Amino acid sequence: MAGDNNVCSGVSEAAEKDLYAVLGASPSDSFHELRHRYQKLALQCHPDRLGDVCDSEAESGMRMFLEIDAAWRILSDHSARRQYDQERRAQQLKQDWLVDSTVSVEDMTWNEEGCVYTYCCRCGGQFSITQEEMEAEMQWRQGANEEEEAVEGHHVVVCCNTCSLSVYVTYPLHSKASRFQALN
Repeated sequence: MAGDNNVCSGVSEAAEKDLYAVLGASPSDSFHELRHRYQKLALQCHPDRLGDVCDSEAESGMRMFLEIDAAWRILSDHSARRQYDQERRAQQLKQDWLVDSTVSVEDMTWNEEGCVYTYCCRCGGQFSITQEEMEAEMQWRQGANEEEEAVEGHHVVVCCNTCSLSVYVTYPLHSKASRFQALN
């Protein structure tokens, strides 16, 4: 499958761009929501729809269409989207974010449909982390050579989808009562 290699090779390059923003979407959007946004934007920007416009507008429209199409190719493929999300999260964690507060995962709102925890930011935006991201963080922590027995819980930095604030989301490492372990 040569097409799959092209999608996966584009994921690393795309991690620097916010593909969700290209589609006017958010990471918590479902596949169907992403497809709807893609189709709407593709219809608006498709070169055949531009009609009689000057060369610079046609070129700009074509660039926008290609960017939308590239974002869709990655976000529509389940494994490429997961890889993109992981690389995006790693990139976010490397940055020095202003940590606003600490929030327990139990204080976050659980969205069953999207399998995502959310918490409202003071700017009106949202902090969100998926069940997969929480599980990956737990597995990483359990595999790390840390003195885990002495630590009651761990945290992950989660960034707001609108502003530059971030929060520490704490979670118990061995808690059987936590939602993300109960779902397994």
